[in-house]
Amino acid sequence: MTSRTSALLASIAFACLTGILAATPSRAADIELTPVVADVLWPPRPVRGSDAQVHLVYELRLSNPTPLAVAVDTVEVVDETGRTLLAMDRDAVGKRLSIGGRRGAETASLAVGQFGVLFMHVALPPDRPVPKSLSHRLSAVLVQPGQPARPFAATVGEVGVSGQSAVVLGPPLAGDGYVAADGCCDSIRHVRALLPIDGRFTLAQRFAIDWEQLDGENRVVRGDLKKVESYVIFGREVIAVADGTVVAMRNDLPEQVPGALPAGLPIDQADGNFVVLDIGQGAFALFAHLQPGSVTVQAGAKVKRGDVLGKVGNTGNSQAPHLHFHVMDGPSPLVANGIPYVIDRFRLTATGAGGTADFDKAEATGSAMTLKPVPDKPQFERLLPMDLSVVDFSR
Repeated sequence: MTSRTSALLASIAFACLTGILAATPSRAADIELTPVVADVLWPPRPVRGSDAQVHLVYELRLSNPTPLAVAVDTVEVVDETGRTLLAMDRDAVGKRLSIGGRRGAETASLAVGQFGVLFMHVALPPDRPVPKSLSHRLSAVLVQPGQPARPFAATVGEVGVSGQSAVVLGPPLAGDGYVAADGCCDSIRHVRALLPIDGRFTLAQRFAIDWEQLDGENRVVRGDLKKVESYVIFGREVIAVADGTVVAMRNDLPEQVPGALPAGLPIDQADGNFVVLDIGQGAFALFAHLQPGSVTVQAGAKVKRGDVLGKVGNTGNSQAPHLHFHVMDGPSPLVANGIPYVIDRFRLTATGAGGTADFDKAEATGSAMTLKPVPDKPQFERLLPMDLSVVDFSR
C-alpha cells in the first residue's frame, strides 16, 4: 500500500468518524458508535480505610479501535443516580493510564489500535452510601495530522459495585511500630501490579502491604545496609491472621542481599519462601519473603489465628527484609484477584509525612522516616491501614 493510499484511507476514516459524531441520532439511543471501547477488568469491592473513607479500587481498560489517535481530556466517575464521584483532568489521566497496563508507560493518549488500563481509585466520605454501580463519562478528541481535532464524549465502562464485605482478619504480626508500605490506594508497586499470566490479566496484589518496622528513632534499618540483620523487622514472627488450612508453602530459598531487587529471578520464586492460607469463604492469605528454614507449617496443616507460620526474611523478589501480605480469591499468589480486607483491631500512632520517596530513602540509607504523630493513638476496629500508616498490633 502506498503512502498516498494510506493517507487517503485515514482521511476517509476520519471523515466517517467525525460525521458519525456530529450526526443527530435518528433512533432511540440504544445503539451508539464510539471511538473508545471500555470495560472494567474486575468489579470494585469497597473497603473502609483508617482514614475513615470508603475506597473503591479497580481498573478501567480503554481501547482505541479507530485508525486515528485518541487524546483523553477528562474522565468522570458517576454513580447510578448520575452523581459525580471523581473527576480527572488530562494531567490526572496521564498519570494513571498505562499503555498495555504496563507500569511506566503512562500517557493520556491512545495511538491507533492501542489499549491502556486506567488505574482507578474512588474515595468516598464516610457519610456517603456506597454506590450500586459506576459508569465513566469520557471526553476526548480524535487527532489526525493536518486535520482539526475533533472532540467527542461518551459514557462507557458501566459496572456494578460488589456488595461483598471486606474480609475481617487479625494482624499478621505482633508488636509495635509497623509501617504499612506500598499500601492502598495510590501507591503504585502493588496497586498497579497487573500481570499477563497464562493468557489473561491478573492483579493479586491490589490490596497488598509490605510491612516494615521502625525502631525508637523511626528508622527501618541501622548499621550495615547489606546485612539482613540490620533491618528492624528481620526475624519477627509471622502469625496466622485467621483459622485456616495451609494450601501451599516454600521454605528453601536463600536470603537476598539487601539494596536491590535480584536480577533474572524466575516468576515461581517471586514470593520467596511463603505460606498461603485458606481462610474460608473463597479467601486466601499470602505471607511472603520469609526466612529460609523458618516456615513451621506444611501443606494441609490446620492452623489457628495467632499461630506462628514463619519469620520475616528477605527471600524472593525483595530488596529489604519485610513481610509482604495480601488476600486473594484463589490459592495462587499471582494467578488470582486481590480482594480487600480489614484488621479487626490496631492502634494508629503516626502517618508518613514524606510520602513513598521518604520511606524509600529511609529503607535505602538508614535515615529516619518523617512522621506525623496521631494524637491519642486511637484504636481502630475493622479498618484497612492506609499507605504509610504506622500501627501497633496486640496479639
